Amino acid sequence: MKIRYISLFTLLLLLSIAGCGQGEDGNTENNNEESSNQEEQSASESSDSESDSSTTTVTDATGEKEIEGTPENIVVLEWVYAEDLLALGEEPVGVADIEGYESWVNIEPELPEEVTSVGTRQEPSLEKIAQLEPDLIITAQSRHEAISEELNEIAPTLMFEPYPEEGEGDQYEEMETTFQEIAKAVDKEEKADEVLADLDESYEKLETKLTDAGMDGTEVLLSQAFSANETASLRLFTDNSMVMQIMNNIGLNNAYDGEDFELYGYSETTVESLEPYQDATFMHIVQEDDNVFENQLDGNPVWENLNFVEEERVYALPGDTWTFGGPLAAEVFAEETVNSLIGE
Repeated sequence: MKIRYISLFTLLLLLSIAGCGQGEDGNTENNNEESSNQEEQSASESSDSESDSSTTTVTDATGEKEIEGTPENIVVLEWVYAEDLLALGEEPVGVADIEGYESWVNIEPELPEEVTSVGTRQEPSLEKIAQLEPDLIITAQSRHEAISEELNEIAPTLMFEPYPEEGEGDQYEEMETTFQEIAKAVDKEEKADEVLADLDESYEKLETKLTDAGMDGTEVLLSQAFSANETASLRLFTDNSMVMQIMNNIGLNNAYDGEDFELYGYSETTVESLEPYQDATFMHIVQEDDNVFENQLDGNPVWENLNFVEEERVYALPGDTWTFGGPLAAEVFAEETVNSLIGE
């Protein structure tokens, strides 16, 4: 009986020890799993923190700028940069002179209705801009350099220059470069590459259309005309202009050989200056309520006797044709040019 008692006690002791051992092993596994989860969470939080605090270097007309994180609330004070954001799939929260933008910038997509107007491009409202609490402002240096300090107090401000000085490239090159820098600021560089690639593809197709119509290499004299003091004033676009570079991209040539460099890409002149170019094809942009060719120049002997008038090589572009835009406006302009020339 004594031996049997000792054996039972030993058995109970062994079972007790085994149970304690299993409990310790289970706790170890749970603790290891909990520790692993904590490490993963910590790593994730660290990664998010690094992402939020990352900076991007963007080059504008004033030099290199450091942009922290990815801006979401962006205010734009020049139309072309609003177009750039839309092309990238971004929506600005504020834009200067929305009414003017909607009248002139003939692209898709349109500005969303919820975008806030922040005054005019000439005199934006600093108060309205500040109320939107932007984390980035984009504008043109030549227009708003005088208030750059005030703008930067509200939010980091990028200032580009759409009109390069002589020897610093043309307006088209500047447009592409600025578009890519804005894309960098909002982390949409791949989208920018896609947009520009689509634009080049569109040029190729449009050039083929002109070739098929026998109009490739056509010498074009492009004018935007309006009345000034009841006299017809004509802008003739130069080689450094945005629109003439677009025409070059679809296989057309500029007939105008203005001798002087024009910062804005055009010379302002009168009908008498058209005579040296009368063997070219003439294209023009006018407003319906200010059509100088039907009003001031109707019956004008200088105009009526020009070869391109007599031979009916005069083509009209829509009155809302935008000549100072970004990649979307460039495609629209190219399409409208080809449609006008081949009668589509």
